[in-house]
Amino acid sequence: MPAARPRLLYVTDLSYPARGRRYCDEDIDLTARLREAFDLALCHPRDAAALMDGFDAVVVRNSGPVLHHQDAHDDFRTRAQALGTRVYNPLHGRGDMAGKQYLLDLTAAGLPVIPTVDRPEHLDRLPAAETYAVKPKAGADSIGLEFVPYERLAELSYGEVLVQPRIDFRYEVSFYFVDDRFQYALYAPDPERRWVLEPYEPTDADLAFARRFVDWNTLDHGIQRVDACRAPEGGLLLVELEDLNPYLSLDRVPEPVRERFVEAVTASLHDFLRA
Repeated sequence: MPAARPRLLYVTDLSYPARGRRYCDEDIDLTARLREAFDLALCHPRDAAALMDGFDAVVVRNSGPVLHHQDAHDDFRTRAQALGTRVYNPLHGRGDMAGKQYLLDLTAAGLPVIPTVDRPEHLDRLPAAETYAVKPKAGADSIGLEFVPYERLAELSYGEVLVQPRIDFRYEVSFYFVDDRFQYALYAPDPERRWVLEPYEPTDADLAFARRFVDWNTLDHGIQRVDACRAPEGGLLLVELEDLNPYLSLDRVPEPVRERFVEAVTASLHDFLRA
């Protein structure tokens, strides 16, 4: 008798209307490829807690912003931790999975991140700018983001918002990793069209920048996306460390790159299940 294949519950919201991206297409294609190695079923994030007991692991992918189903997500995390359910990415991520606190922590540590504060008495720590980005600590997908002049910062209700200077960056670039292994990079040449992406060939310095945040996150397994912007002075600054459900933009990379990525994820999942 052949050994039973691992059973994966793949969490995705195929109907989520992401701007400039088609979550459903990416997950339909990726699950079709993963089925070559795993027995796999898809479910909506609201159903994950009720269904996960019958699977060897839960893979959280394009499940949409958690704030749209916060109660279900909290229940899922609580039950998974109580039952010892294997969740990929593992639930101890320090990036967006845990909220935006990491932007404050990285700023305080002096790492190359867009300077971020969450208290009015710390506004003097930010560089001068024409306008400032104000975003919810629990935000995602630019939900709740607004830009305000310095004069309005004193009017904000602090506690649940972050404040950053609006950077006049050259372009945004994303680095994609499976475990600690770099897979590919994409960038948006036009800052006004964030999701019109093209392949990007990173320099050694670029990869060292991205790896610094992957190492900081201490996830042994999982898919991570390091989003950065190229500042006017030429250096990179971290925009986001996405370790919960990073959209992968696999339709923007050549087929050989997609194949290598799927092979890396497959190997990572097998290793994760053995760990």
